[in-house]
Amino acid sequence: MSETRAFIEDLPKAELHLHLEGTLEPDLKFKLSDRNGIDIPYSSVEEVKASYVFHDLTSFLVGYYDGMSVLIEEQDFYDLAMAYFRKAHSQNIVYAEPFFDPQAHTSRGVPFEAVVTGIHRAQVDAEAELGIKTNLIMCFLRDMSAESAMETLEASLPFRNWIIGVGLDSDERGNPPMKFKDVFARAREEGYHLTMHCDVNQENSVGHIWDAINEIGVERIDHGINSLEDEALIAEIKRRDLALTVCPVSNRYVTGSLTVDEIASMLDKGMRVLINSDDPAYMQAYLNENLVELAEDGNFTREQITQLARNSFLASWTSEEDKGEYLAMVEDYSA
Repeated sequence: MSETRAFIEDLPKAELHLHLEGTLEPDLKFKLSDRNGIDIPYSSVEEVKASYVFHDLTSFLVGYYDGMSVLIEEQDFYDLAMAYFRKAHSQNIVYAEPFFDPQAHTSRGVPFEAVVTGIHRAQVDAEAELGIKTNLIMCFLRDMSAESAMETLEASLPFRNWIIGVGLDSDERGNPPMKFKDVFARAREEGYHLTMHCDVNQENSVGHIWDAINEIGVERIDHGINSLEDEALIAEIKRRDLALTVCPVSNRYVTGSLTVDEIASMLDKGMRVLINSDDPAYMQAYLNENLVELAEDGNFTREQITQLARNSFLASWTSEEDKGEYLAMVEDYSA
């Protein structure tokens, strides 16, 4: 094992850009398909993995939504979330803010309550059994209507204490941030934190980031690599101390590059960038693998890696007390 890999594996860290549905590993997919009596067009784990061939966001989403067909009952969502929490614990992730996509399930007839209750039970058990703390972020699907997003927001209100924030994901083409301005304004009124995907190399990426910041009022940008194309935007992101939750291996699937140079540039410019795994079952790389590939490809120093870990806690929506404890863990380890 390389020294870099060993350092990363034991480094305390947080993950803030992780889609629970994107952690559905092939073995669990087979288990749930059998349990729920759902036929899937694969006969082995290897066949499932071989089907994960993507060349852009749109082609990825086809397989991503298809895979969700096996998620039906509350227990399915518990098993999905708990599997990720165990994996996160094994990678020394001590805090996480995972996303979930309720519209991808309610549109199939799965009750909102079944989705969120299954995930919440796993959160409670993960903290009790593994010591990993988590807060849940509900994402709206941007290729569905704003009316559907508002209905989903309304459905979430009885579970407000279980959900810390809202985000926006799925296909960005023709679905700019402004489409959901009223939904996010209502979410803010309800006390939710706000984040939003601004995916890599989409149409009008820079404009979308500006709108997310100025018109929506987000507290974080998910992805956001294209912010480097505009010096004024860089300055505004720094002025507002906004975090950018970047996913290197995911970027490689979309752009052919880990965006190593861009991430290094963000660090050099003092931007609050942090590393995440996005949809690790489909990208076949969890957080540690993302960090190792990034560090080895870009010859990152231990201090750069440590700063990425610091940023992951500084950007989180946990309590200031918890942030202090986590940051102390990072400093003790790096020392």
